[in-house]
Amino acid sequence: MPVEASYKRRYVGGRESMAYVLFDSSKSFNIDEYKTRFVTDVLKINLDWNAAISLVNGIWDIVNDGLLGALVDKTKTRWGKFRPYLLLNATLGTVFTSLYWMVPLFFDKNPDNAGKAVAWLALNMTLEAFGTVRGIAETGLVSTMSPNPDDRVRLYTLAEVVSAIWESLPEIVMGALIDLVNHKVVNFSMDSAYIGMGVFTMVTAGALALFFCIFTRERITQASEKHNYREGLAAIFRNKPLLILLLTDFFGGFSAETWEHNYYIDVLGSASLRNVVRIPGAPLSFLSYTYIEKARHRFHIKFLWIFGAHLKDALSALIFVIGSLGGIYDKAVPMVALLMLRNFAYMGTLSIVKIIPREIVLDALEYAEWHSGFRSEGTVLATKGMVGKITRNILNSLTTLIMHATGYSLSAGFGRQSRRAKYALFAMSFGIPALSGLLGMVPKFFYDLTGEKRTRMYEELAVMRKARQAAYDVIELTVDS
Repeated sequence: MPVEASYKRRYVGGRESMAYVLFDSSKSFNIDEYKTRFVTDVLKINLDWNAAISLVNGIWDIVNDGLLGALVDKTKTRWGKFRPYLLLNATLGTVFTSLYWMVPLFFDKNPDNAGKAVAWLALNMTLEAFGTVRGIAETGLVSTMSPNPDDRVRLYTLAEVVSAIWESLPEIVMGALIDLVNHKVVNFSMDSAYIGMGVFTMVTAGALALFFCIFTRERITQASEKHNYREGLAAIFRNKPLLILLLTDFFGGFSAETWEHNYYIDVLGSASLRNVVRIPGAPLSFLSYTYIEKARHRFHIKFLWIFGAHLKDALSALIFVIGSLGGIYDKAVPMVALLMLRNFAYMGTLSIVKIIPREIVLDALEYAEWHSGFRSEGTVLATKGMVGKITRNILNSLTTLIMHATGYSLSAGFGRQSRRAKYALFAMSFGIPALSGLLGMVPKFFYDLTGEKRTRMYEELAVMRKARQAAYDVIELTVDS
């Protein structure tokens, strides 16, 4: 087999593939969708304090990205560059994420309890550091599990199809529990529901992540030359695909539907309606993966990226206009019907939404090595994460302040928010995300790592890596003799 074509062979076997599928499931086997409800309904922290906590934590999250990214790039152990960090997250990280949901056991319900706010800030800062390391290590490890882009897409596709069967179960169960408690159908408290589900999902996810750490391996040899953070950062500014990704993350960062679950609970009156909305499109989520390979080979990756990422934004904008002008944003029947249609279209393109952005990120990592001669996944991924976190943290603080300014009350109780507060939740769930998402489409038109250029990059990388490995083999042979 010619060296240039060696990257096309399959590297990842069945057991390692299964381990990755379980690991991928562990990332979403949680009730994180209801974190903001947890703060307002159970933990009960003053909204102004909560906004300040989000701001401070956001600044810390941005600062630690550069530090931890540089740390990962300097790591070289017998277990690899990324596996030690995933192992740390699977063990110690599980302890801290479980503690996150147990905080109500240690504090009262007073929104102005300063000790509770300080402890909550410290815990969130710790978890942000763990989350940063995990995000960098996960993407970096996948990029080194196989030099074959088709091999990695196969892994992503398999993981999405299998994990879709059960990964949403905790979120569905939690939504049902919230409704049962709110409507006084069951006699246990909201605290018990969150603590029980939160700890159970975190321990389960940690066990699945640990399994992956044991059975996976890194296959791309890292350059032996030392490079510092400044060199890694300089390489980023020579990486056009990554710069486009950074701009996309910045402009599209406000498109995260952070408060949509609040809309279902406080405006439409039921968290479970979100699960009802998903029912018609559920079969399409699986069917969409049957055409992803054909789509990747027939269409440019740039077209798929734009189409997959922004169809939902366009439909959300339409729903916002209809809900506002028609005055039906707080009417369950027409809004559920509109949201079902949006979800049906979204599920039909789910494979594109899930797979293509991951492939774009991995291509950007490969591009960095192609141009600079060394891999700096830590610095690259930390910088990318930093940009997304800037907008995400601005959004978190801004939406909390908007809730306060529009009269959202922590003490109002279920179904008793003002109409003004309800419309603000509607706008934050559909209007702001749609506008931001569509702005994030603009930089993507300048992406050019497609077709012949992309093929040439992978062929030349295969030659570079073969030569690098040969040099290492000579060094090891000399040392052994």
